[in-house]
Amino acid sequence: MEHILLVLTVPAEYSENDKAIMRECTFNAGLIGEKNSEKLQFTTEPEAAAIYCMYSSLKEHKLTEPGTTFMIVDCGGGTVDLTTRKLLGENQLGEITERAGDFCGSTFIDNEFIELLKYEVGNKAVDLLRERHYGQLQYLVQEFCQNVKLPFTGNNPRFSYEMDLEEIAPALLQYVTGSERESMEEKEWMIEICFNTIKFMFDNIINRIIEMIRVQLDNSLGQCSAIFLVGGFGQSQYLQKRIEEEFSQSVENISVPNQPIAAIVRGAAIYGKSLQRSRNLKSMNNSKCVIATRILNNTFGIKLYDKWEDGDPPDRLLSGEMIIKFYRIVERKTEVPFDQEFIVENLFPIYPDQTRLYFEIFYTKEQDAVYCDEPGMKLLGNLRIDLPDVHLGNNRPCTFCISFGDMEIKARAFNQTNGQNYHTKFELSDF
Repeated sequence: MEHILLVLTVPAEYSENDKAIMRECTFNAGLIGEKNSEKLQFTTEPEAAAIYCMYSSLKEHKLTEPGTTFMIVDCGGGTVDLTTRKLLGENQLGEITERAGDFCGSTFIDNEFIELLKYEVGNKAVDLLRERHYGQLQYLVQEFCQNVKLPFTGNNPRFSYEMDLEEIAPALLQYVTGSERESMEEKEWMIEICFNTIKFMFDNIINRIIEMIRVQLDNSLGQCSAIFLVGGFGQSQYLQKRIEEEFSQSVENISVPNQPIAAIVRGAAIYGKSLQRSRNLKSMNNSKCVIATRILNNTFGIKLYDKWEDGDPPDRLLSGEMIIKFYRIVERKTEVPFDQEFIVENLFPIYPDQTRLYFEIFYTKEQDAVYCDEPGMKLLGNLRIDLPDVHLGNNRPCTFCISFGDMEIKARAFNQTNGQNYHTKFELSDF
């Protein structure tokens, strides 16, 4: 495993803590030797799909000019993730607006089916089936998927399906009581799922996906040459039809790439290979990472003690005429190059014999936050900087550099006077 670079793909809406949990699980599974190993890297699922489409679909549709923009709509089982990318020179991609994601994948249509089942046989009956015969409940869902969800196109108003509960889930019958039992016995334990019911199940979910696409297009100022649907749910003919109906006037190319289910895993492999090449110091070909820029989904900053000034809230005044504020390092919606570092300078130890500096790093969706206890403000983690040169007393101006363009936050620090690198450790807050 020490010779292998692992690339894990995660949903677009995963937080820093979510990725930290994935890293801990990978370490506990013995796939990496150290928890902070560089042998594990992350990318988002839509980003990986965008890389795959850059090498396949863009060329297929002759969309190879630098500046071409395209959207990935990754429709999986649990989540639907979107990203809008711009093709740059040298086979690189930039991000032009915030990636987005929501829990509206195809399994939520399965949940709509289970709600229909509860309506027909009663909540308690379905709960007992789930508790005592889970396999039969799963078989019911599988039958629904094979005979309803997958073949549904929305084109044939006579499309319907009859489900025989007695044959598919015989254990369910014993749990159905009262008026629901009388009704089901009259129907000989058959449930008919008509066209309008199926359409309703789909539309509840697809309407949310369409709204996400609309917001993504608005945020990218309508600059989008193509929409590529990937993932298992992306193959749904009804989903494709609805998206084409909504956006074919504004987006010229809406299509499904070859092997859409494999798009994410193939794109992740290409990303990993480009990472290895760009970080290989022995490489003489000046290779660049396939991802050139990313858009930040949060504003990041540190908790800082500052001098209290007129106009600051009196109730925030601390002893020594100090005040705690949120010092913004970088704003949400900033386009950040993959390897860009943000620099915070002129940080001094308070005490001459101080051996460490600690900084709490916070993040928020707001772009103009002032204080670390504002609504929506969250502690990301703690940055620890070791200060070994105690003999210099307070005269140890420190600079720390922090990067957000990679999928995980990285930091380093050094003495501004003599350039000595300080040991730096960034630890995420508890999960």
